[in-house]
Amino acid sequence: MAFLLQQMLGDKLKNMTGGGEAAEEAGDGKETAASKGMSREEFEEYQKQLIEEKIARDQEFATKKAERANLRVLLRDKYRLPQSAQDDATVQMAGDDLDIPEELAKMVDEDEEEEEINDSFMGKLQNMDVDFDSIKAKAQTTMTEVKQAAEDKCVMM
Repeated sequence: MAFLLQQMLGDKLKNMTGGGEAAEEAGDGKETAASKGMSREEFEEYQKQLIEEKIARDQEFATKKAERANLRVLLRDKYRLPQSAQDDATVQMAGDDLDIPEELAKMVDEDEEEEEINDSFMGKLQNMDVDFDSIKAKAQTTMTEVKQAAEDKCVMM
């Protein structure tokens, strides 16, 4: 009940007495040394710390963002997907300070080894979709035909 009365009458009483306006105007929503209960030097040091922490957070965020972009670039390379100019720009801005996850590095190395094996002559032979049984059957029929043709022409065979 008291809450209801305060809500209904509180604003009207403040306007009549003029209370609270001076405090609101002086604050303007900004922190001051007096509002924090600090001396001027302590407040300036506090502000410096806040700024330094914000800069450190921003740098850490930018690094994480670049690492994620680098990861996307590597995955696009791995799966041969189209590149993103935005990711490339993010990686370029970060420079060489990026870490690649160990699992991804291992996966990329394994894929490179597989590609090297597949690019070799034996790898190409293994990956060919040729039916060796049909080739063998054709070779045998050709040999029997040649033998029969030779037997027909030559009396000694």
